Amino acid sequence: MSSSKIFSGDLPELTYDIIKYLQNDFSTLHSCILVNRLWCRLAISLLWENPFSIPTENYNFIEFYLNNLNNESRSKLNEYKINDSNLLPSKTLFNYPSYLEYLNTWKFISSVEEWFETLNPRNRYYLQDSDKHSILGFKKLICMLLFKLFIENEVNLHIFEIDNPTYNSYFEDILELMLQNPNFTHNIRNLKLYISINHDSITNTSIKNRISQVINTHQILKKIVLCYRSLYLYQSLLLSNNCSNSLNTITFYYINFHGIINLDKVFDQLNVLESVHMVYCSSLNNDFIQQIVNLTKPFKLKSLFIGEMSQIESLELLLQKSSNYLENFGYGSGYRYKLPFKQQLSELVIKYCKNIKFLDLYELDYQIICLALNLIENIRQNLNYLSIGVCETLFSIGAIERSSIILRNLGQHFTFRLEYLCLTLNIKMNDFEIFLKNSQNTFIKKLLINNRGGDDILSCIKENIMKKKRVKYLAIIETTFDEYDENIYEDKELFLLKNEVKEFELYDIIIQEYSDLVIYTNTDFAKKLE
Repeated sequence: MSSSKIFSGDLPELTYDIIKYLQNDFSTLHSCILVNRLWCRLAISLLWENPFSIPTENYNFIEFYLNNLNNESRSKLNEYKINDSNLLPSKTLFNYPSYLEYLNTWKFISSVEEWFETLNPRNRYYLQDSDKHSILGFKKLICMLLFKLFIENEVNLHIFEIDNPTYNSYFEDILELMLQNPNFTHNIRNLKLYISINHDSITNTSIKNRISQVINTHQILKKIVLCYRSLYLYQSLLLSNNCSNSLNTITFYYINFHGIINLDKVFDQLNVLESVHMVYCSSLNNDFIQQIVNLTKPFKLKSLFIGEMSQIESLELLLQKSSNYLENFGYGSGYRYKLPFKQQLSELVIKYCKNIKFLDLYELDYQIICLALNLIENIRQNLNYLSIGVCETLFSIGAIERSSIILRNLGQHFTFRLEYLCLTLNIKMNDFEIFLKNSQNTFIKKLLINNRGGDDILSCIKENIMKKKRVKYLAIIETTFDEYDENIYEDKELFLLKNEVKEFELYDIIIQEYSDLVIYTNTDFAKKLE
């Protein structure tokens, strides 16, 4: 009876809760549109709450937005000799702007630029190089018309992300439009700021002042991500604005802390700060760490990815201060570190950090493998995400032997479930079979294997993983190298073997591209840290 009521639409709240589980399953949501009116309305709201972030090559949704423009806005298209009867759909069934809940400025601008490339050549004919400013002007016009449309529809954004990884004049215009319409800013529930500065052109006063004014208008900045050379620029922004009772997350990505003498003042004034993340930052020396140690408040460092050799004494003080909070830890390629540093660092993490959930270890030397396995055993009850590797090429010294040690010992350290396991190893069949036997009681939601010059293990995976349904998502790359030239190689990805993919689907295992499933500790990763 209850299920019949759901499908007939008698329980809309419960139906919405069920459909919301399909939030990121876009193909299924499109199918839900065809069930009945209630399902259609609910699915449409989910499909249009964050359209600029949907991973798709189809940007036609922008034209559905443009169809909601008023006559005054439509007339501006005529200045560019665009025939809107060919550009815009003749009729839309919903007020699509009203569903918008998440907006990232960079993804918004990028989507408009991608959409422009899909325009009918007849529409783009008038925007060619005869007037080099026309193309830029048209793209900017579309951005501004869409943003004004969102303002006019009084959208209530759950999350608005001010994000500008490269300089773009549209970005500054969007900030100015927000300042002219303070109600739009007030209606934002969560304001997040991502500042990535690789160049000098953006470090101008106007950008800084506009961002500062937006934050002052909103006064509820929840999150800030500082990248590259942006720390000096935004120290004063944090100190001068009323973020003390709202800012709960700060992420530093590739920040050089050299010469920073007042960062402790920033932390002292932040009353609700819940997490700090340091991803491949430099100059983690005594001068910087001592400011952290002197804080009277807890320093809730949740992520630490080491990007260079630092003073081991300083790192120990940092781990002592934050050991109970650290959840994400890793270090990159071994060429950056001397062996004694890696050993001492590993020992410190084993000693102080018991709550790590995400562990990223790469280029493991012989002497470090034992410490790495001890660390995994030490944190096994909390560990959910593990990325571990020893080699990048077939010619990596001792890659086969080191891979063998890891595979023969790794599986026994797992609990009943892992969310994510990524192996970058030179895999031999006998070692892999031992690993599978030792981990036979562990379900791995996402398993990634980057087999660098090892044996063909697909048959073993079918027998021991596929048929036993031990994973949900799987990505495999097997690389074979030329015997004499490591620069000559061939990648064979499971995702491209259509018959194999269908076979795995029979066991409810989804094969994905390696690049889509792997977690890279890059800028996007830094932005997602909470």
